[in-house]
Amino acid sequence: MKFSTLLRRPPEWMEHDGPSRDIVLTSRIRLARNLDGPSFPGWARKEDRTAIMRELQPRLENLSGMKDCFSEDLANLDPIRKQVLVEKHLISREQAAKSAGSAAVINREQSLSIMINEEDHLRMQSIRSGLDLVAAHAALDKLDTELEEQVRFAWDQRFGYLTACPTNLGTGMRASAMLHLPALVLSDQVNQVIQAVNKIGLAVRGLYGEGTEALANLFQVSNQHTLGEKEAEILARLEKVIQQIITHERNARRKLLEDNPQKVFDHIGRAYAALRFAHIMESKEALTHLSMLRLGSDLGVLPTSEARLIDTLLVEIQPAHLQTSAQRKLSGPERDILRADVLRRRLHHLPEPDMSACSSGPEPAPPA
Repeated sequence: MKFSTLLRRPPEWMEHDGPSRDIVLTSRIRLARNLDGPSFPGWARKEDRTAIMRELQPRLENLSGMKDCFSEDLANLDPIRKQVLVEKHLISREQAAKSAGSAAVINREQSLSIMINEEDHLRMQSIRSGLDLVAAHAALDKLDTELEEQVRFAWDQRFGYLTACPTNLGTGMRASAMLHLPALVLSDQVNQVIQAVNKIGLAVRGLYGEGTEALANLFQVSNQHTLGEKEAEILARLEKVIQQIITHERNARRKLLEDNPQKVFDHIGRAYAALRFAHIMESKEALTHLSMLRLGSDLGVLPTSEARLIDTLLVEIQPAHLQTSAQRKLSGPERDILRADVLRRRLHHLPEPDMSACSSGPEPAPPA
């Protein structure tokens, strides 16, 4: 698969409505693995990393779940194309900063992606729509098992899978979900939720992972440690907490509509007006407004069918996507103008918000 095809095709998760999709955009499972013997990437010489990449890349391409995949040495991609992969959550920011001896292998559905020589020799990832951690894990476990029949991973009887970062020792698994929590943000409750989640050993991060901001009211919730726990235990504990956050968000939406509906309608209305008619739009502002449109769609103020388009725009208006569309490098002001143009064009059909559609408030939250 060529890069142009990868860019044109929407990820599988955008085209399907998984469980609790109104709040949980995606579930992701990531496995860290290293080959037994060679130095880990951070300590390896350039020629050693290149040799490992050349050994692993064809094996990954031939795995059953990777037919007709996109597979590329990152040294062959310019910075904008690498950033596109970051914006699509297919590689990490750290991976994008690397070149020699580093590669990405991604299946056609963009539901499975593998980074070669990031922090570990292999970082394998599975993404599913909605709260579907078990399905995401099953898909990646199958790929991991198939690969382990071909190569020998670094493993210790006491510590489990050996990884560059000690927090990944054990299963080497990080499970996470991307949650859209606008009502908890608007009602100033989100910090309380984050603090409670941190206290029980889970991590809350921003849109692009560790050290990034929670743009568009999107938050990643994940496990922090993998040593001493079975994968099924980690998944069950994380899902239980996420179900509780979903309940809090749904309750916050209902209470906002009961106590201060004009505040909700004002945010949705201002977002609609800005996205439909603005001619200059910075990235952070656009993401905030799209979050409010997403909330409007979830509440029925806007057509529920528009949620999928809004999710697509969250990615398409990112800087590298805009520059790829323009086929040239753009300055910040040029990107802001193009971003506004894309939003006006893609949302021109969107009807005005019908505030009466949710005047009675959303349905009560179902039991977790």
